[in-house]
Amino acid sequence: MGHGRQLLMMGALMLAACGQRGGPPAPPPTVVTVATPLQRNVVDWDEYIGRFEAPQDVELRPRVSGAIDQVLFSDGQNVRQGQALFVIDPRPYRATLQQARAQVLRAEATLANARTELARAQTLLGAQAISREEFETREATVRTAQADLRAAQAQVTNAALNLSFTTVRAPVSGRISDRRVSRGNLVQDGQTVLTRIVSIDPIWFTFTGAENFYLKYLRQDASGQRKSSRYTPNPIEIQLADESGYRWKGRMAFVDNAIDAQSGTIRAHAVVPNPTGFLTPGLFGRARLLGSGTYHAMLVPDEAILTDQTRKLVYVLTKDNKIAPRPVVTGPPVEGLRVVKEGLGPNELVVINGITRLQPGMSVQPRRTALKPRAEDTSPVAQPIDAPLPAEAKAG
Repeated sequence: MGHGRQLLMMGALMLAACGQRGGPPAPPPTVVTVATPLQRNVVDWDEYIGRFEAPQDVELRPRVSGAIDQVLFSDGQNVRQGQALFVIDPRPYRATLQQARAQVLRAEATLANARTELARAQTLLGAQAISREEFETREATVRTAQADLRAAQAQVTNAALNLSFTTVRAPVSGRISDRRVSRGNLVQDGQTVLTRIVSIDPIWFTFTGAENFYLKYLRQDASGQRKSSRYTPNPIEIQLADESGYRWKGRMAFVDNAIDAQSGTIRAHAVVPNPTGFLTPGLFGRARLLGSGTYHAMLVPDEAILTDQTRKLVYVLTKDNKIAPRPVVTGPPVEGLRVVKEGLGPNELVVINGITRLQPGMSVQPRRTALKPRAEDTSPVAQPIDAPLPAEAKAG
């Protein structure tokens, strides 16, 4: 009996203990940090691929034939417009000029004599000593002599021009290639290539843009959001192959008048200052062009955004401290944060960290903070050189 009573008491104690616990306690709500979006007026960039091109690209050929007498430049150096580069043997052309000048003297003497004969004939005609026909013949002789003089003077001009062409000068300022001929080589008028000159300051950045972006720009221009680059020098920034930033700044100067039917793209170029000559025709570059008008956007950190197949989502805090997914339309980064174009209100609280362990409808314990810019103002209007990363764009 004593042993049975002890067992009953132990069982009662165990049941009482179980009744007091009532199962494991519920875990506390997950702590998350929330903040309202940062608000900014921003613009977008569109990205293109292209190459630098010389505005003036001259293949230099002689304008007279002859033997090269002098080469007056160093290969690959910068030259000035009008600088002497080659001298073709001028002696035959100097002799031709002297001969033409002698012909002018001869024509002047012939004209003077014809005028004297005409004056005498005028006197004789008044005295009826010669016929009218003979007088008109003397007049015709004067007119012929005048024409011969003008022809001789034209020959002098032509001969002087050819003599000046024996000194081949740079038609443009720029960087010269190597010489294609040497002293003593015979060159042919308009045939022989002497060298090549490309202008480098300013320089063009040439690229092609996709038809859908061209249509976007047309509609923005029509609505007043962004002026067309056909008429407006919209800013453009360029990054070279070995650069991490967009340090080269230029302005749009040309949009072609037709879209290529085969590629569906349209040609365009921007003018870029190049005072040091660092940029060279043919260099590859990645450019970003002002791609929109100003619009109001919300900014949130990239880590606050989830990708759900083709959608972008953020978690927002509800009134009862639960989280709800919100589809959003994102844009480029600005001030180190991501632009949200659509789907988010200015006063909504966004979960900005730890979102990978959350589920829709989960209760959370919010800790509120304030978002601050993570980088300098990267607006293309305020600071074009530090503009936001470009939006996606296709380039031909």
